[in-house]
Amino acid sequence: MSLSGGREAGMTRKSWLASANDPGSDFPLQNLPYGVFDSGSGPRIGVAIGDQILDLHACAADNLLDGLSDAVVGGCAAPLLNPLMALGSSAWSALRQALTELLSADADAGTRVRVKPHLVPQRNAVMLLPAAIGDYTDFYASIYHATRVGAQFRPANPLLPNYKYVPIGYHGRASSVVVSGTTIRRPSGQIKPPDGEPVFGPSQSLDYELEVGFFVGPGNELGQPIPIAEAEKRIFGLCLLNDWSARDIQSWEYQPLGPFLAKSFATTISPWVVPPEALACYHVPAYSRPVGDPAPLSYLRPPDSSRGAINLTLEVYIQSARMKQTGIAPFLVASSNLRDLYWTLTQLLTHHACNGCNLRPGDLLATGTVSGAGPGSEGCLLELKPNPEPLRLPTGELRRFLEDGDQVTLRAYCQQPGLPRIGFGECSGTIAGSA
Repeated sequence: MSLSGGREAGMTRKSWLASANDPGSDFPLQNLPYGVFDSGSGPRIGVAIGDQILDLHACAADNLLDGLSDAVVGGCAAPLLNPLMALGSSAWSALRQALTELLSADADAGTRVRVKPHLVPQRNAVMLLPAAIGDYTDFYASIYHATRVGAQFRPANPLLPNYKYVPIGYHGRASSVVVSGTTIRRPSGQIKPPDGEPVFGPSQSLDYELEVGFFVGPGNELGQPIPIAEAEKRIFGLCLLNDWSARDIQSWEYQPLGPFLAKSFATTISPWVVPPEALACYHVPAYSRPVGDPAPLSYLRPPDSSRGAINLTLEVYIQSARMKQTGIAPFLVASSNLRDLYWTLTQLLTHHACNGCNLRPGDLLATGTVSGAGPGSEGCLLELKPNPEPLRLPTGELRRFLEDGDQVTLRAYCQQPGLPRIGFGECSGTIAGSA
C-alpha cells in the first residue's frame, strides 16, 4: 500500500460481475471499498463491487479466505472495521489481493459458484457506521476556504500568521458522527443578534462543509510521534464527510476556544471507506506553494512531494423539499478537488501525532472544507455570503443557508481516460426542524 507512488497493476482488469464493469459505476474491481452493512443477519463487513456487496463474514466462514493470516480472517468476521484497521498495510494488501482474485473475470467457474451466494444487492442492505470512532479531529487544510472566510472578518489579512506554518485543527465530537442517510435535526444554541443580548433558539444559519475524512490504521504509543515517512502506512482509507455547521451559534461561541455546539450536533460520513491502494494511480504533485510562502518545517516535509496529493473531484448537491416533491433532481452547487489542499493528508496525520498524541485504529481525521480557487468551487454556503445574490435553486427558491427539508448530498470520484473510475458513493443528510 502506498500513498506516494506507482500505478497499481491491473487497471484494465474486469470483474465477472457485469455491474462492476459499467464505466459509470463507483465500484469497479479496482476500488473494493470497505463498509459495514446489515441485510438481516446483524452488522457485517463487506466490500462494494458494482451494485453488490461481498459479505466478508460469510467468505471467512466458507473458507474463501484461506491463505490469509488468522488475524485477517478474524478481522473479516468482526462487526466493525477496527480489527482490520489495526493490522497494518501488509495485511490490507494481502486481503485486497485475495478479494480481487475472487471477483476477477479470471476466477474459475468453481470460485464463482462459491462466491455468488455471499453477494448481497446494495439495495437490500442497510449501511452502518464502518468503525467505532474513538476520536474525531477536523482540520482547516484548504487555503482557498480559509482565505474566503477570513476575508469576511479581516479583509486586509484573511489568513492568520500561523496558517502557512501549522496545520490548524480542533477536536470534534465522535459520538455525533453519523452515517449517510441519517436525518439531521436543526440545532439550537445561543445566538447574538447584531444589536441586543444573546437569545437561545434554533440556528437560522445552518451550513454544510464539503470534506474528506480518513481513518487511522495502526496507531502510535503515547509520547511517540509518527514520522511523516511512516504516515502513509497509518491511513486505512478515505471517506466523504460533511461537518454540519451552525454559523450563527459559531460566531458567538467560538472565541477564544473555537467551535463547540455549532459543530458537535452532527457530522455525516459516507458508509464506504476507499483504500489508498485504490487511489494510487490518481496521485499528483502536492499543492505548489507560491513564491514567498514558507517551506514546511522539517518534520512536515514528505520524502516525495511529487505524488503527495490526490486528483479527487468533490461535488455538493442540494435538493429542496419542493424539488423532491416535483421530481427535480438534486442541484450541483459546487465542485472542488482534493489536490488543492494546502496541507496533505500525511502532513495532517503527522502533525496530529508530533506532540506524542496517541492515535488509535478507527480514529477519524478530516480535511476541513475543501474549496477551490474560482467561482463554483466554494465548499460551504458561508463562502457565498459576500455575493450580492443568494444561491438560486431550479425552483426559484433562494438560499443563504439551509432550510428544513433540504437534502445535501456529497459525491466524489477519480476519473481519467484509460483508468477506472474510483467513486466514493454518497454522503447525504436531510435537515429536519429543531427539537
